[in-house]
Order: sequence, then C-alpha cells, then structure tokens
Amino acid sequence: MNPTELQNGAAAKHKILFVCLGNICRSPAAEGIFRDMVEKRGLSDSFVIDSAGTYGGHAGELPDSRMRAAASRRGYRLTHRSRKLTEDDFRNFDIIAVMDDSNYERASRTAPDIESIGKIHRMTDFATKHVWDHIPDPYYEGAEGFELVLDLLEDCLDGLLNRLVPNGSTGN
Repeated sequence: MNPTELQNGAAAKHKILFVCLGNICRSPAAEGIFRDMVEKRGLSDSFVIDSAGTYGGHAGELPDSRMRAAASRRGYRLTHRSRKLTEDDFRNFDIIAVMDDSNYERASRTAPDIESIGKIHRMTDFATKHVWDHIPDPYYEGAEGFELVLDLLEDCLDGLLNRLVPNGSTGN
C-alpha cells in the first residue's frame, strides 16, 4: 500500500482542493489538468479533486472563457462551476493547494482551527522545472498570461502527482 491508509477495507482517496481568488481561472484550470493527469494514469478511483475560490462573487459561473479556450487548445476541458472556499473544505480535503500568498492568507483565515492550516500548501512548492513563488493571476493579462499559468500548473501538478503516487504507479 502506498501513502494512503486503509479505511473500511478500501484504500483512502487522496482529496485535493485547488484554490485561487475567484475560482474562474487558476484553480479550475488546476482541477481540470490534474483530473486529466490522474485519468491518464488510471488513478481516478484514488482521487477526489475539486476547486474553490477565496472570493464568492463568481459563484455558479464557468471558468473564464479565455482560460477555457487556452486549456482546450491543450486538450483540457474545464467544466467546474465556481464556488467559495468554506470551513467544511478543511474537513473534506487533505491538501488545499493555493496559487499565491494572498490565497494562502485568506484560506488560513477560513480554516476552522490551527491544525487545518497545515493542510494549506503553495502550488509552486510542487514545481519541478519552473522557479516561481506563485501562480500569477492571468485575469487582467493577455493570452500569454493564460499560457504561462498553464505551463506552471502542468509542472506543479506533475510534481504533486508524482509526490502522491511515486515511481509512475498506475491504477492498473
């Protein structure tokens, strides 16, 4: 058995929540890319993947059309509906991966207790190729901003998946 524990006779799932400000650009892209990576490795049954924002003003909306277009060009489908981060997320997820320091601070204030703050990780902590301290918000940028975010996320998410499921393991 790898890093998961037994729970009712079955391996526990890795429960990952991606968080950005509005849950319309970076975090739904991270969710969509990670879902694709997990599916390609045959590990869908081993993961619960979702995303949320620290701001609830876009609740119920699809990801930004520019992010959906950029992601689509790389073969990713972003269909998540925006929602706000809640205290329950800290009970329901093991890793809460945030995109920048502002997201980290806001998520920390949402955490129900000090132990829950330990679940928050900066997305760039999982990078293996790029040296960035945050995933920049592309909302006010041009097409290049969305492409950069996708490049950074692909790197970080590959690093996260390899950390959780080492040695190229698959569900087969």
